[in-house]
Amino acid sequence: MRALRKSTWAIFPCLPYLVLGPFVAPALLHSQEQNPPAQGGEIPRQQENKQPEASVENQRWNLFWQATSIGQYHGTFNSPYKGPFSLQDYPERDVSLTTTLFFGIRLDQNTQFYFNPEIAGGRGFSGVNGLANSSNGELPRVASATPKPYIARLYLTHDFGFGSKKESFESEENQLAGERPETRYTITVGRFTLTDFFDNNRYSHDPRTQFMGWAVMYNGGWDYPADVRGYTWGWVHEFHTANWSFRYGSGAMPRVANGLRFDRRILENRGDVWEQEHRHTFGTHPGAIRLLEYVNHADAGTYAEAIQLGKQTGTAPDITATRRPGTMKYGFGINAEQEITKDIGFFTRLGWNDGKTESFAFTAIDRLASGGISVTGNRWRRPQDTVATAFTAAGLSAVHAAYLALGGNDFLIGDGKLKYGPECS
Repeated sequence: MRALRKSTWAIFPCLPYLVLGPFVAPALLHSQEQNPPAQGGEIPRQQENKQPEASVENQRWNLFWQATSIGQYHGTFNSPYKGPFSLQDYPERDVSLTTTLFFGIRLDQNTQFYFNPEIAGGRGFSGVNGLANSSNGELPRVASATPKPYIARLYLTHDFGFGSKKESFESEENQLAGERPETRYTITVGRFTLTDFFDNNRYSHDPRTQFMGWAVMYNGGWDYPADVRGYTWGWVHEFHTANWSFRYGSGAMPRVANGLRFDRRILENRGDVWEQEHRHTFGTHPGAIRLLEYVNHADAGTYAEAIQLGKQTGTAPDITATRRPGTMKYGFGINAEQEITKDIGFFTRLGWNDGKTESFAFTAIDRLASGGISVTGNRWRRPQDTVATAFTAAGLSAVHAAYLALGGNDFLIGDGKLKYGPECS
């Protein structure tokens, strides 16, 4: 067994606070030594696979463990007005702690089972309010200041293979070493986060080892179905070939926006997502492009109706007063990554949703553009190091901004009035 230590520092100069966040992610690995990645970031599981040079023995089981603590601080800044969901203008400290056990076991040649108990706790700036593009990517997993245990993942996955070609997999969290058919249909059922399977990117996807901002680690325009901790119950279907992957997933929605309990009316209220991924190489440098589409149904409200109701009653608009069963929200996303050299990679995301329906599960972002560069430490003989920079612009639709300007609140943002501008970091 070997303990791995990774340290990452991130600075967000464009926001009205400074974030310096060191964090450590140790791991215990059963039966296999890990090599550093050839380039920055974690490699999506469908892209790191390769044709085996020799037969790879199927790993029976593995076990990993991680612990991550993130500390942040912002100072005093000018705030001409305040609301119940404003980022407070006085100095604040943000801290989070998560620790996770990753256990996987092979039940037969094509079936695997994974179990991840987790403990999380902490507090965010202003109760994680005031910023749609929050600065601490671990806070979606934090439901209370006191660390509490819960089941993060509990799922089965099964492959149906086609043809004789195989590809090899390395042992890592929620992945057993061994061979799987290159062309395969895979079904996964249980508890997980849909970001385990969708919107992947080798340079920006993991807040524990990469960027911590909500709108740069994931596509902020995707209001993916999840409880307040970021997990759901559902299923994922995947079809993989040598260069293509097609995915469909569905997950339970919370009963109320950002809630902990799920709506059991899965046939009426749920979140569906589709993704098409193409993997390619330019010369010897791999890359990928992913298109994402989603449709959510929930007991949600609409901003226009809330504004109209507020005018009729002479009060601030309240979107919770307009909630109806089965209200639909939809959106799209583009996700791309490209290795430029062995040590340098580029990534970008674009996101859009209808902007008229209540933000319900992830965050209050209707429009997103992000991109960045990631560089490994090979050049200075520290291959486990990564230095990266990114830019993110997160915005709202016109009706969403108007709702907030009239004194309305989302589950994350609401100043009492709003002079609108996009969040840039």
